[in-house]
Amino acid sequence: METIKVNTTQHVDIDYPVAGLGERIAARMIDFGMLIAVLFLVAFVISVATLPKGNLIFIGLLVLYGIVFVFYHLIFEIFFNGQSPGKKLMKIKVISLDGGQAGIGQYFIRWLFRLVDFWLTGQIGGLLCVTLSEHKQRIGDLVAGTTVIKTIGRTTLEQIAFVPETEEYVPVFTNVHLLSDQEAELIHEVLTTYYKTAHYELVYAMADKIKARLGVNLPAGMHELDFLNTILKDYNQVTSAAQ
Repeated sequence: METIKVNTTQHVDIDYPVAGLGERIAARMIDFGMLIAVLFLVAFVISVATLPKGNLIFIGLLVLYGIVFVFYHLIFEIFFNGQSPGKKLMKIKVISLDGGQAGIGQYFIRWLFRLVDFWLTGQIGGLLCVTLSEHKQRIGDLVAGTTVIKTIGRTTLEQIAFVPETEEYVPVFTNVHLLSDQEAELIHEVLTTYYKTAHYELVYAMADKIKARLGVNLPAGMHELDFLNTILKDYNQVTSAAQ
């Protein structure tokens, strides 16, 4: 699986799985299909409109559809965290290259460069750029400083479930017994959410709370995601041994 390494605002390098060309094409086709479905709905409404002002209805619906067609991707990406319906179904999303959520300006640049990626180049510009660029970016992504990643984590959820470690496993943080079952469950939920959505901000917040709770600092070379996974492993081991 191809990944992109981004340096977050906390100066932590995180590997994100990059969305492939096939997934991006499939998402685009889903979105296009939805727009076509809306067009048929508009045509149906127009065909059954028998009011005296039918021409006004016809013009109004066409204008409304034109607005939806033009701004479809921009609106969804801004208000739905980098995902259009097609991207949502394909489990991919737009992020900034710093690992965080893209800003409105970045979404706007991506949307503006759709003219170059798709319309002015007959759909070829964007496809070629995604195929040839290192991080699977279309021209709009390169200019906006964004890319498209998979929201399905590389690690399965079973790896962070409450399963005792092997007897040979030595806990790194020996005072994890100070945590409650509820706190351990919350860590599990944060990790589950991260592996589904790649929202690293939750990981930072949870890590800060656990560090304060246990009075520990991150060992050299360990970032927040590794820290929470280690805490959960340690908790599983310590609590299972105590039973």
